[in-house]
Amino acid sequence: MKAKHQRLVLALVALAAIIGAGLLAASALKDEAAYFYAPADVEAKGVEPGRAIRLGGMVVKGSLKRAADGVTIRFDVTDGKARVPATFSGIAPDLFKEGSGVVAEGAFDDKGTFVATNLLAKHDERYMPRELEGMQYNETTHEMKVTP
Repeated sequence: MKAKHQRLVLALVALAAIIGAGLLAASALKDEAAYFYAPADVEAKGVEPGRAIRLGGMVVKGSLKRAADGVTIRFDVTDGKARVPATFSGIAPDLFKEGSGVVAEGAFDDKGTFVATNLLAKHDERYMPRELEGMQYNETTHEMKVTP
């Protein structure tokens, strides 16, 4: 076999190995590639208790309850199709409130309640921190000023 043919065969074998590795990685990550599970996904697929996942959706209005200890909160997460009860113990982000978006990291317990270990509050593109409300950026002077 000539050197030119050997290089061609080696290149084809390397390409096949790269494609095979990519397909193997994609099949191993098929369920883990999602950024978070929506409540309807949890209801349809079912998630075994104790498996660490991210649950995303909206905090149901009227479902946010604070426990007497001051750090435990109970709330429901919905995506408009299904509803999942959740609990969290700790300091919640300032943006976490009823009707807002949330991504909670944690796992389901044996009773079907999602026990969050971390809350990530989501906001839309119009978000303005409380400290900057009423202020406006002047592009010509590059300064912030308070608007009446």
